[in-house]
Amino acid sequence: MTQEHLRLAESNAQNTVWKKFGPYLTERQWGTVREDYSANGNAWEYITHELARSYAYRWGEEGLGGISDHRQRLCFSVALWNGADRILKERLFGLTNGQGNHGEDVKEYYYYLDSTPTHSYMKMLYKYPQQKFPYELLVEENAKRTRDQPEYELDETGIFDDNRYFDVYVEYAKAGIDDILIQITVHNRGANMAPIMVLPQVWFRNTWAWGHDDYRPTMSTPAPGVVQTDHKVMGRYQLYCDQNPPLLFCDNDTNGDKLYGLSAEGLFFKDGINDYVVNGKLDAINPAHTGTKAAAQYTLHVPAGGSQTVCLRLSQAELESPFADFADIFTARQQESDEFYARIQEKVKDPDARNIQRQAFAGMLWSKQFYYYDMAQWIDGDPNMLAPPNQRRTGRNSNWRHLYNDDIISMPDKWEYPWYAAWDLAFHCLPLAMVDAQFAKHQLRLLTRDWYMHPNGQLPAYEWNLSDVNPPVHAWATWRVYQMDKEQNNGKGDTHFLESVFHKLTLNFTWWVNHKDKSNRNIFEGGFLGLDNIGVFDRSAPLPTGGTIEQSDGTSWMAMYALNLMRIALELAQTNPVYQDIASKFFEHFLYIVEAMTRSGDGAFNLWDEEDEFYYDVLHTPDNVRTKLKVRSIVGLIPLFAVEVLDDELLAAMPDFTRRLRWMLDNRPQLAELVSRWLEPGKGDRHLLSLLRSHRLKCLLRRMLDEAEFLSEFGVRAMSRYHLAKPYVYPTPEAEFTVGYVPGEAESSMFGGNSNWRGPIWFPINYLIIESLEKFYTYYGDSLKVEYPTGSGELRNLRDIAAALSERLTKLFLKDENGRRPAFGNSELLQTDPHFRDNLLFHEYFHGDDGHGLGANHQTGWTGLVVRLLQPQS
Repeated sequence: MTQEHLRLAESNAQNTVWKKFGPYLTERQWGTVREDYSANGNAWEYITHELARSYAYRWGEEGLGGISDHRQRLCFSVALWNGADRILKERLFGLTNGQGNHGEDVKEYYYYLDSTPTHSYMKMLYKYPQQKFPYELLVEENAKRTRDQPEYELDETGIFDDNRYFDVYVEYAKAGIDDILIQITVHNRGANMAPIMVLPQVWFRNTWAWGHDDYRPTMSTPAPGVVQTDHKVMGRYQLYCDQNPPLLFCDNDTNGDKLYGLSAEGLFFKDGINDYVVNGKLDAINPAHTGTKAAAQYTLHVPAGGSQTVCLRLSQAELESPFADFADIFTARQQESDEFYARIQEKVKDPDARNIQRQAFAGMLWSKQFYYYDMAQWIDGDPNMLAPPNQRRTGRNSNWRHLYNDDIISMPDKWEYPWYAAWDLAFHCLPLAMVDAQFAKHQLRLLTRDWYMHPNGQLPAYEWNLSDVNPPVHAWATWRVYQMDKEQNNGKGDTHFLESVFHKLTLNFTWWVNHKDKSNRNIFEGGFLGLDNIGVFDRSAPLPTGGTIEQSDGTSWMAMYALNLMRIALELAQTNPVYQDIASKFFEHFLYIVEAMTRSGDGAFNLWDEEDEFYYDVLHTPDNVRTKLKVRSIVGLIPLFAVEVLDDELLAAMPDFTRRLRWMLDNRPQLAELVSRWLEPGKGDRHLLSLLRSHRLKCLLRRMLDEAEFLSEFGVRAMSRYHLAKPYVYPTPEAEFTVGYVPGEAESSMFGGNSNWRGPIWFPINYLIIESLEKFYTYYGDSLKVEYPTGSGELRNLRDIAAALSERLTKLFLKDENGRRPAFGNSELLQTDPHFRDNLLFHEYFHGDDGHGLGANHQTGWTGLVVRLLQPQS
């Protein structure tokens, strides 16, 4: 067992709190719903990047390469100044949803390079231009571009030409729970000496201004090069700054003079250090060297091709020689991180694959964030502040007053999506479970807590609309994480975790049945279900035709949900037979969904199209006419996911479940005939439960594995390429609605326009396809082979096809024979520069034809599933 494994064990046993400090700052607090107190709900415009340096946040803190404690009382991050910019580089810059031609987008280059699960060692890289950062140019040029043009990126501005930039590495190493070493190394990649100011900053989150608790913690300097922080809960910490740099103090308070014209005499604000350094405003910092925010001012002159290092230490202990053992501790933590990942990557032999996987783990672990949102306070407002607009009481999220979030949560992307999303989080937990199963289990349990889950059983979707509906994958993730954790613990499963989540998910399943099956026919709606622009219409908005959409994906997700809960119940039944009866309930519900999906509940119409041999959504208009919306998209492939295989050994141990199961199959023959070959044992005396009999399975696979349709060189597309030449058109008296194959960024503004499901490759869906094929193989074995690719004449079993799809997906990141990574596209800087080419970005989705990365570029969250695909399977 490595030292990091021992720390994890201590932390999980709660003997020590090794995770007390971690990368819990967000990268963007401005432009979030939590900080929005506008009447119109336009969060992007209420607090902007420009206002952020002067505005004290109510609900959380942001920073560049920063850390905080787990309650985000004390924060630390790095600020930089190249002498040319009009502001300090304290936070990452990006375009708002309205500024970008494809929605919001960060316009910076930064990379997460390493992190252990306890954050005993962490490393990130930020690339800082030596010239004036092109803030205005990025806004102006993107404003000129249309939706059918690519985004204008930072490297296109020429800011990195001639290597005129700094590589700023920020590293942390823990000597103890409350003793953190910080090393900032600045490399000058240019041909000339270049000056840079490095300003490590420490501050308290503002908890005093709102009228609930007016206690104000303090910072002071008891000795040269030392910032002392005092907090009534946290106690005293010292930030030791090597070389005794000048120390600058101000307060983490809103600059009321700048923003609102309020009197400011004798006050020192959040932007004081910025104004002092950049604008030479001497009265912006406190001459008494006290406050609630402080910075150490290091002025460096970095030689061409050289580097300089700044060292600091944040510690509760009063240390006489804080830097005497600094190098030794750093070396030890780095080696321990290497040892930990050597154990994880034992079977990964390719050095490039190991680098990709390790950076993906780093991205997952760096993307933890302290997320604070007290809905009742947000709706009602704070005693010391102006009352929120009246619209808040009936507007966004107003029916979620019970919600109270105050936790460390895995974020999809801490700049583009600095808020949790229910189905994203479920996918995050699989890669996280490979390195920290306890944290993964905590995340899954969290969303089912009473202060998250709605009293009616709904899981919160995301802060822009907590009542929106994500695909119900929580049970799938719970079962998979349970299995992974059980394997790691030599066959001992955490049934307490499994049982606690299971009970809450039965409430959520009931919510789905009561709210998303309006006709009570086991045909489900659900709205957009995470697939923003996949449909003919915005599926979360009232339809222009009236009526409802009977959704193939919504119904298939529910079939999968029923099977997931059935399987969990059978696991729990091994120690408590009562769960056999509950497993029977979900088995029966699965059969009813199968019947409804095949016969649409009334026997007259179904979601399967015999002519096209594919599943479609069905538009059910008020005149009781049903029309298949014949868009060949992943909506029609999601039925693959509703699959479970049970073996005779398990069934023999479940007599009550088996008895009820056989009664149903014997006495409801119309249901039994829908379940593929249930009475015929497959490979190893196994039995198959699936939405798909073998004929329909082969039909879907024929389309999915056709390179002229779904199969790309880099995975399965979200929409068939068939629609490139033949878009689907649905005419109404008012307008024609057209859906075509769009392999890159969205050409539509539907659902914000910042993502596209009409052609690109998405990791979560591909991952579920691969898992489903592997499950089908455990039943069929080599008895079922299909052409791969379609039309090739080469027959392969489903396990081999799953492995081949994994290879296509990992090819996005791996160097090809020319040393190029498809995910980097045509950027020569990213493809060939030695200081860029081995630093990975994990994009939200990928171009359906050439594989280059699109959307949020640090969405390690579900794209982090690549760590599972790179891991050799037994």
